This record gives sequence, structure tokens and C-alpha cells, in this order.
Amino acid sequence: MSGTKMKGVLSPVVTPFDNNLKPDAKRLINHCKWLLSNDVGLAVFGTNSEANSLSLAEKMSLLEQMVEAGIPADRMMPGTGCCALEESVTLTKRAVELGCGGTLMLPPFYYKGVSDEGLYRNFSEIIQRVGDDRLRIYLYHIPPVAQVSITLTLIERLLKEYPTIIAGAKDSSGDWSNTKAMLDEFQPEGFDVFPGSESFLLAALREGGAGCISATANVNPGPIAKLAASWQGDDADTQQEGLNATRNIFQTYVMIPALKAAVAHYGKDAEWNRLRPPLVELTDAEQKKLIDALDAAGFTMPGLAEAHA
Repeated sequence: MSGTKMKGVLSPVVTPFDNNLKPDAKRLINHCKWLLSNDVGLAVFGTNSEANSLSLAEKMSLLEQMVEAGIPADRMMPGTGCCALEESVTLTKRAVELGCGGTLMLPPFYYKGVSDEGLYRNFSEIIQRVGDDRLRIYLYHIPPVAQVSITLTLIERLLKEYPTIIAGAKDSSGDWSNTKAMLDEFQPEGFDVFPGSESFLLAALREGGAGCISATANVNPGPIAKLAASWQGDDADTQQEGLNATRNIFQTYVMIPALKAAVAHYGKDAEWNRLRPPLVELTDAEQKKLIDALDAAGFTMPGLAEAHA
């Protein structure tokens, strides 16, 4: 893995599927290249990538194909946390071998009410079995979905035992006070915190945050990356308000099908509307309402259609 820690804006890249519901590597690679051209890194196999609808073999293959296609591995933070310990180890080890900049690691989430001790053993076992000092883990705290929390106490224990490997966290709690607590407690130790929405980007950067890992970076990468690069400027608050307005439009709908609807429309490629069950696309009426709202707000995705051609 890269010796340089990951910073800035990353996108949990949406995963295209063909008409047999198999991952479409070519479309994925083209979208990744467009995101990179907008200075957005790649948190492939995140929540909005439909990661938990992908098999281990599919993730391994996609990761390898992206690297072979020239996607810089050090700009990737693939999600490698699985419910099965051995799957987490296998995928994480391959990400390290390929030179990925980090791994974004969900806790095993099927069993609820698990203790910090159980989660510590899970992460510790993965680290020891991967057995590579290049490994950099970003803990993924998303209690609204996983219903399993990464507590401050757990972070403290992991940092004490693995100070160079536990690199940071993505906080998708939606609770700024929790993100602020992570920053206050651990940022001075070099622990990088990424809020899970650009709505908290400016606030996080002002507190020493590393950037953000956001679903809507799939569709609004340029403006989000611009704020991350110019957050100390006089117009930072105005930029943040603009990002919030776009985010609010997408949050009116189920996020993953809304993102894919936008990519399909502005990229002029209806194939992007396809999701893997149990997720379903927006209805025609919902898609029209979404695009009308985005157009009315002056939203664009410059260069997308050309990148996807």
C-alpha cells in the first residue's frame, strides 16, 4: 500500500450491471476514470456500490481489472469488511498486494448487540492474518445500516495495539457530535476522520478532518472536491450551502437508485439504471421528478457522457 495517507474526497463508486446482472467492469472503469479526473478518489465496494450484493470473487475480479486498466491503486480504498472473517482476510490481503491506498472495513454486521471485545477480536484477527505492515485500515462506522457501532473505546484499543495500521475512520452515523468526538480524541494521534456526507465536509476540515467519503461524490465530484481544496477561502460557506442543496435533492429518494438514475441520464446511458435485487430502480415518475429538480437547480455532470462513451 501507498506510504502516503489518503486525503480529500472519495466516492463509494456505484457498480454498473449488465443485462444478466453481472458487474460491468468496462462501465465501472470509465466511471472511475471520470471521478479521478475530478480529483475524487475511489472507495469501491462501499455501501452505495451495492457491495453486499457482490460476491468475494466478483470484488476480487473487479479490483484486479481496475488496476490492469490503469486505475491508480493508491487512489483506491476498497471496502473489504465482510461478515465472514476469511472473506475479509482474503479481500484485504489482495488489496494490499495490489497497492491500494487503504481499505475501508465494515464490522461484521449480521449479529447485533456484539461487544467491543468481539469486534476487537475480528479486526485484530484480520490484521494478524493479513500479516503485512503496508496494511492501512479505515474503520467504517455506519450504525443506521449495519446496526453495529465502532465505539470510541474500540478505536482507542485498536490504535494502542496497531497504531500504524489503524489509519482512520469513515463516520456515516449522520451525527456531527460523534464525528467531532472522533476528531477531538484521535486526530492528534494521526487518525484520519472522513465524515460520510459532504454536508459535514467544511465543518470536518475546520476541525482537522481528512475530507469526506460521500455517495453524492459519484454525481457531484467537481464541486465537492473544489471545497476540499479551497475550504480556507472566503467563499467556503457559500460552497458548502451549494453542496447541501444538491445533497438534499438526492436524499429525497432512495440514494442508490437515485445516483444511478442521474448517471444514466447525464451520461446518456440507460444501462446504468440497473440494480441488483433486492434493490429496484426509481419509478419513471420518480426519475422525472429527480431530473427536473436537478435541472431546475442548474445541476450538471460535465464530461460524463464523453467519459462513458
